[in-house]
Amino acid sequence: MTQVLVCGAAIVTLSMGIRHGFGLWLQPITQSQGWSRETFAFAIAIQNLTWGVTGIFAGMVADRFGAFKVVVVGALLYALGLVGMALASTPFMFSATAGVLIGMAQAGTTYAVIYGVIGRHVPAEKRSWAMGIAAAAGSFGQFLMVPAEGFLISSLGWQSALMILGLAALLMVPLAWGLREPGMTTGTVIRREQTIFHAFSEAIKYPSFQLLMAGYFVCGFQVVFIAIHMPSYLRDKGLSPEVAGYALALIGLFNVFGTYAAGVLGHKLAKRKILAFIYLARAVTISVFLLAPLSPLSVYIFASVMGLLWLSTVPVTNAAVAQIFGVAHLSMLSGFVFFSHQIGSFMGVWLGGYLYDRTGSYDIVWYIAIALGVLAALINLPIKESAIVRKNTLQEV
Repeated sequence: MTQVLVCGAAIVTLSMGIRHGFGLWLQPITQSQGWSRETFAFAIAIQNLTWGVTGIFAGMVADRFGAFKVVVVGALLYALGLVGMALASTPFMFSATAGVLIGMAQAGTTYAVIYGVIGRHVPAEKRSWAMGIAAAAGSFGQFLMVPAEGFLISSLGWQSALMILGLAALLMVPLAWGLREPGMTTGTVIRREQTIFHAFSEAIKYPSFQLLMAGYFVCGFQVVFIAIHMPSYLRDKGLSPEVAGYALALIGLFNVFGTYAAGVLGHKLAKRKILAFIYLARAVTISVFLLAPLSPLSVYIFASVMGLLWLSTVPVTNAAVAQIFGVAHLSMLSGFVFFSHQIGSFMGVWLGGYLYDRTGSYDIVWYIAIALGVLAALINLPIKESAIVRKNTLQEV
């Protein structure tokens, strides 16, 4: 169990740490290439959508054959996508590399796949805690790597910085060795009472699963809009680039505590109430941020509070899926929930660039993020977390 947790957390640290810094490239790339913000935002939107779509299939493969091969392929695609992102000279090539390749890479190296292997190796009573550890690792990656990425951009230029990150992505290959599950190919790790189709059909018709998906849509909209567009929003308001870098790092630092706390609370309190609180707290935090006078201090306070709420939905949502449906198809079902998250991410990042180019302001998208936070809080409350009762079947082991 320890090996799986350590290697899984390290992989998430690298994968999420790299992707959380993409907002730092928005202005350098658009200014260098003469592209609009919508062009950059559309590529990142494609990345999130690709991540969501391929995450479902990555989860299916990981559930059947184990996470090792999926992570290795994802790491190689990550390196290729980062190098291609640096060399892309047209919007189409930029979308193909920063969007499609890196989106596929993230599907194989982040939460759905890692949570699947954790769910198969960690006892049910510790599952929420273990998932909190993995989510906290992703947050630590943001805290650790976003300032490093900002330093690389300022000292070496945006293209060389991407090349170096491509090399860093390859470190996930040896780490994947710790996630090998030899029994997966022989069926000795877990007995499946359902086919993939039956597991999906059961989940997609279940109202609580639909509500979890709807809430996760809001999560994706909020966090990706902020991660990608906040650096440019702050620069438009006259603040230095360093403020945005420190703010993203603070989000990552405080999210280490937020995700860990959410994971711990997930097996003590009702998960639906934790999720409702997180979404409502996000809406309040964004509202106060927009109403308060803007300064480096107000940005750092906003980033710290938002960090506590940033990915804290992740372990709770995935633990709820495992609690309701079991772990036999956890990676696949987590992939479907995450697909909803990524549709929200697509809308948040693309709409931010689209409305900015047409209105010269991000205000409308901020207001949408607030309204969605309130809505997500309300729709999580009716969720039923008890294990689903299956007729004429054996319980999963």
